[in-house]
Amino acid sequence: MTVLITGGLGFIGLSTARRLLDAGEQVVLTQYRVPRMPDFIKDELGKRAFVEQLDVTDDDKLEEIGKRYKITGIVHLATPGLGALSPADDYRVNMVGLLNILEAARVWEVKRLGLASSVAVYGGMSEGPFREEMNLRPFGSYPVEVYKKAHEIIASHYGQRAGLDVVMLRIGEIYGPIYHSMRNLPSRLVHAAVKGEAPDMRGDVFEEDEADLCYVKDCAQGIALLQLADKLPNRVYNIGLGRATTHKELADAIRRVIPGAQLPLKPGHGPGHRPDAYMDISRIKQDVGYSPEWPADKAIADYIAWLRAGNAE
Repeated sequence: MTVLITGGLGFIGLSTARRLLDAGEQVVLTQYRVPRMPDFIKDELGKRAFVEQLDVTDDDKLEEIGKRYKITGIVHLATPGLGALSPADDYRVNMVGLLNILEAARVWEVKRLGLASSVAVYGGMSEGPFREEMNLRPFGSYPVEVYKKAHEIIASHYGQRAGLDVVMLRIGEIYGPIYHSMRNLPSRLVHAAVKGEAPDMRGDVFEEDEADLCYVKDCAQGIALLQLADKLPNRVYNIGLGRATTHKELADAIRRVIPGAQLPLKPGHGPGHRPDAYMDISRIKQDVGYSPEWPADKAIADYIAWLRAGNAE
């Protein structure tokens, strides 16, 4: 089996590739601009892992990749950076790119297309746990929520008409090695602690606020299990830790490894607090045996060790 991972040299893509390689698969990883090849995968380059430059709006390039490799599965992770494009270009990359991937999946007759969605689709829910069968609000407050909802609806319809096995991957708030944009709080706190600096908090951060913070290795496990399953009884799956991690738990995990870390959290809840703000993962556990292995303490220690070993992000 050869799996095309769009955005395969990205944060989640590289860890997913490692999981698929460990399962005996071959992978084709696409990059848009930034080439990265960490130690944990570079030995497979040119053997079972291959890299192709791709703008997902370029259907001719996609066709060329399909001629070069016998693609049997796709994990579509490529997405434009938040705020990186104009509204028109953001729309074009998201929607034209999705169409091109769907059509490539149809032409290549792939076994399954795994489509990256997000915990962001649960925006507007006043409390969790967030379950796949929940009714979502028919609008969004920011681009990730908007486009992931649109992708789920369009891809589901397209899959039904074209006879494609399309599975929606609702991915939680992921952190860990290779993350470089520093948009998420865990990565900013860990990087600052390793450097002995005060973190960029980007506003007030409250100890008791919480989220489904999932280590990238667990996320990759979930994606690989869904991609390789013989059959799936559902079309939508949450991929996360399956429990809420408070900011205080996150800070405590960092201080266990770096006692002097500067982590200026405010007490209590913030004004936007949502109780039980995590994704229920009963479905993915039952259907493919997903079991997160990286709670905060273990994950943070691993992340810090990765950075201290001199690995570049």
